Amino acid sequence: MYSELMHRSTRRSFLGSLTVLFQASLLSKVSFAAAPPAEKTDEEVFLDAMAFARAQKLEGKPIGEVMTAFGRNFLGTPYVGHTLEAPGDEHLVINLREFDCVTFVENMLTLARCVKSGKTSFAEFMTGLAKVRYAGGSIDGYPSRLHYFSTWIGDNGQKGVVRDITRELGGTAYEKPIDFMTTHAGSYKQLERKDFVQRIKLMELELSRAPLHHIPKEAIGAMQDRLQDGDIIGTTTAMKGMDISHTGLAVREGGIVRFMHAPLSGKQVMISEGSLAEYVKGIASHTGIVAARPLEPQE
Repeated sequence: MYSELMHRSTRRSFLGSLTVLFQASLLSKVSFAAAPPAEKTDEEVFLDAMAFARAQKLEGKPIGEVMTAFGRNFLGTPYVGHTLEAPGDEHLVINLREFDCVTFVENMLTLARCVKSGKTSFAEFMTGLAKVRYAGGSIDGYPSRLHYFSTWIGDNGQKGVVRDITRELGGTAYEKPIDFMTTHAGSYKQLERKDFVQRIKLMELELSRAPLHHIPKEAIGAMQDRLQDGDIIGTTTAMKGMDISHTGLAVREGGIVRFMHAPLSGKQVMISEGSLAEYVKGIASHTGIVAARPLEPQE
């Protein structure tokens, strides 16, 4: 018994040392969006969010409900596009004062995972954000960021962060070449590097190899009641070479499933006036949705 306890203690110390080393390494690859003097820093916004979680006793609620609670707390936050395209080598960008559609989802998910796992320091938030944003949770240059949202869902599924529920909700298969980034390489400064183009191309080939699945827009109305608060929604698109063009969260209000998102059109985090089905139907380029359910942290 003593030997077993010593083994566990040594293992905890070893894992704790690894965590400290990883967080120190991460700090060397992180930047914070510059804030005007009157604004709070990203760390202050994070600490406010943790105080909100404690006041609302969010730690005892399902993770999806925690995500939508945080989302409501950030309603009205400005939309800013390309928030991750910082100069220099690829590094973790922290910006809790402005969101694009993907960073809104990533940040609400990571905040919720911090609360549910009891890992509520700012350093632990940064570690968690890197985990969901990068392939395998490791920063290895620009191509390691999960640029295509279908890849984001797949990679986070492998990491036990989310579960793709598209097919169980009645999703159907479709085939489409995914190559938007490499066929528009001139629009991405980082793709001036040919080795990066080749790495992105391999990812696109992998994504295009198997059929994709989505719930067609005409079928969303019949299934949307099966969605839960905090389910992650991606809208599939008719845009050539692209899989998913927009992302957000399902949120239930008065028996209606609405869409919480950071849209370019509204320029701030908002909740759709109508249902999710009505939102998707109202945009001609949307062809349907994919859905991923956040999983309770196990670590």
